[in-house]
Amino acid sequence: MRDMRAFVLLAGLTALFAVVGQALGGREGMVLALLLAVGMNFWAYWNSDSAVLQMYNAQEIGPQQMPEYYGMVQELARRGNLPMPRVFVIDDPSPNAFATGRDPAHAAVAATTGILRILSREELAGVMAHEMGHVYNRDILIGTITASLAGAVTLLAQFGSLFHSDREREEGGGSNLLMLLLAPLAAMLIQMAVSRAREYEADALGARLCGNPLWLASALHKLEQGSQAIPMAAAEAHPATTHLFIVNPLSAGFLAGLFSTHPPMAERIQRLHAMVNR
Repeated sequence: MRDMRAFVLLAGLTALFAVVGQALGGREGMVLALLLAVGMNFWAYWNSDSAVLQMYNAQEIGPQQMPEYYGMVQELARRGNLPMPRVFVIDDPSPNAFATGRDPAHAAVAATTGILRILSREELAGVMAHEMGHVYNRDILIGTITASLAGAVTLLAQFGSLFHSDREREEGGGSNLLMLLLAPLAAMLIQMAVSRAREYEADALGARLCGNPLWLASALHKLEQGSQAIPMAAAEAHPATTHLFIVNPLSAGFLAGLFSTHPPMAERIQRLHAMVNR
């Protein structure tokens, strides 16, 4: 079922690529966009995790550099019967974390210096358990590929006017402008459809993996406040990657709230507290 959902999402993004290409360049534009989408799918499967880590200038660390953080991930991997992922640190004061990779055997987890600074050991364990939950559920491939393809759709729409002559742009200016607005919106809506349900699943599995749902609930409360106080500049520059993070890294605002790829924080925390009372 999960693989089918992944296939449907990728097919939807590929179709969206074709629609944007046709709107901008007719049949030739559609064929070109489809070829680009197929190429992007192939490239993203093998390289999208590295691309996302490079976007955020993530630095890989070992047990010598940060033994407590590395050892925590190692213990969570053991509890989940998962291969040890690569461990990264992002030098950014905004508190956040994400997981990426094409499968559990090629996974990576990353945490910002901001999150390492403000969370207690127990809260950090809850966060990293959440990320390992994404690895266990194999959310990481679809999340990372979606980031690449959604970003590509946005770029295709933004630069689509280059395919038209000045006269064509004048005659079709209204439709082109509409496409520039709708294509990124459609890609964002596809991201939302996948990300929100999977965040709840990763919260529940992470709570069980770390051993205490309240650790993650407390961490989410701090992260919501911290990420709003210190938005992540790199995420603002790459909004197609925001669904990868445990909390929305974008600055607060009407559009950020309307198109959030994350479920409401109050609901996430409430569900974690409910796990304790079962």
